[in-house]
Amino acid sequence: MLPEIMTGAREGESGAFRMRRMNARKQIVAVGALLAIALWLPPILSAQQIVVVLDPAQTAIQFTLGATLHTVHGTFKLKSGELRFDPATGAAGGSIVIDVTTGDTGNPSRDSKMHREVLESEKYPEAIFTPRKVNGSVAIPGNSQVRVQGSFRIHGTDHDLTLTVPLVVKDRTLNATTQFAIPYVQWGMKDPGTFVLHVSDKVQMDISAAGRVTIGSSPSNSSQ
Repeated sequence: MLPEIMTGAREGESGAFRMRRMNARKQIVAVGALLAIALWLPPILSAQQIVVVLDPAQTAIQFTLGATLHTVHGTFKLKSGELRFDPATGAAGGSIVIDVTTGDTGNPSRDSKMHREVLESEKYPEAIFTPRKVNGSVAIPGNSQVRVQGSFRIHGTDHDLTLTVPLVVKDRTLNATTQFAIPYVQWGMKDPGTFVLHVSDKVQMDISAAGRVTIGSSPSNSSQ
């Protein structure tokens, strides 16, 4: 009788041991699965960012300055432009760089004075818009309008700037426009007016841009 009881006890112990071992294996598998998901999930989330790379050759930057005798029209060229943002949060990054040295009104004498005395483009050759947040949804494909909040650095100083941007995306090609005013005198640049010739203290900017839209890491990040 006693041997039978001991045998039953041993079988019970071995059964309980097997059960504990199976539970331990399940826990290990579950932890491994969670780790795999944790390692796999960040690339998926980061891959959902929308990246816009502007084409300088297809982007036109025009400016208008009112004056007593006539209105001055001119252009700048885009040096580079990339905007990245998370459509879930609106958090944005990148930079849009204007080549200030390319400022041209079609009048060499006026342009020389503009670059030397107002823009000081030899000292400040770039104007840079750094986006921080995109408000609104971008339809891919389709028509949208968003507001882009950021910082605009010109003449060595940063200024908060919010752009309203209507845009169209078709076949992953983006076309967008925006307009804004630069109170250049208030922002520390010289008033080029004289006693006879008065000019506005604000410059109106009109930008028409084109570029490519991708969903995923930016080209600059993927190459690093």
